[in-house]
Amino acid sequence: MIVVDTNVLVHLHLSNEGRDAASAEELLASDPDWVAPVLWRSEFRNALATQLRWGRLTLGQALRIQGEVEDLMSGSEYDVDSDTVLRIAEASGCSAYDCEYVALARGLGCSLATRDDQILHAFPEVAVRL
Repeated sequence: MIVVDTNVLVHLHLSNEGRDAASAEELLASDPDWVAPVLWRSEFRNALATQLRWGRLTLGQALRIQGEVEDLMSGSEYDVDSDTVLRIAEASGCSAYDCEYVALARGLGCSLATRDDQILHAFPEVAVRL
């Protein structure tokens, strides 16, 4: 089991080429038990909305991709305790959004895969680079 930051999902589903897309595919092949806080949905929707605004996706494509990712993450979404998130945010200076992923990884006793340098720097005990 591994907690995946939304940026991993973005690289898997919105990057058609490059090292990050390949790394996300390799991670999924090596450990297909991906989990995330419920927050991933809003963050991923925002990434899709950005692609829509830039004209890189049609609405139909965005809806299809969202459905695919929801299928992948079905049953693997967790609510995260607010007290824990706020304590981690206070201690680290990271956003509460980022700290949701850290709190989940710590709570489940597993790693957090991310491309976020701030998370990687602040939480080397749990965060691993995609």
